[in-house]
Amino acid sequence: MTSDGTTWRLLRRGALLGTVTVTEADFPWLRGRFAPEPAFAEVKPWFDEVLALMAAGEYGERFDAAYEVIARALTLASPTGPVAEFLLHIDGEEAWFRWSDEPFAP
Repeated sequence: MTSDGTTWRLLRRGALLGTVTVTEADFPWLRGRFAPEPAFAEVKPWFDEVLALMAAGEYGERFDAAYEVIARALTLASPTGPVAEFLLHIDGEEAWFRWSDEPFAP
């Protein structure tokens, strides 16, 4: 399921926001090309905020709070269906993520 060329879907309330076509697998991270749908524009600021926090070296409470908005509202679906937990970053046409069939440990 993690091989190059697989396509993952980013969803919000069942609506497709975009797809990630995997180009590189480096456990635990997958990287790929992100192809947004028009509806992605509504949530793009969430991803931009997380990227800005990362660039500033903010990986504590502010990062967690900003990312929680994404985790609560969006679903990442593998080629076989939704995953239980994910950490997804999107920067233009580039995306990188990790995922689990079980919730991440706190």
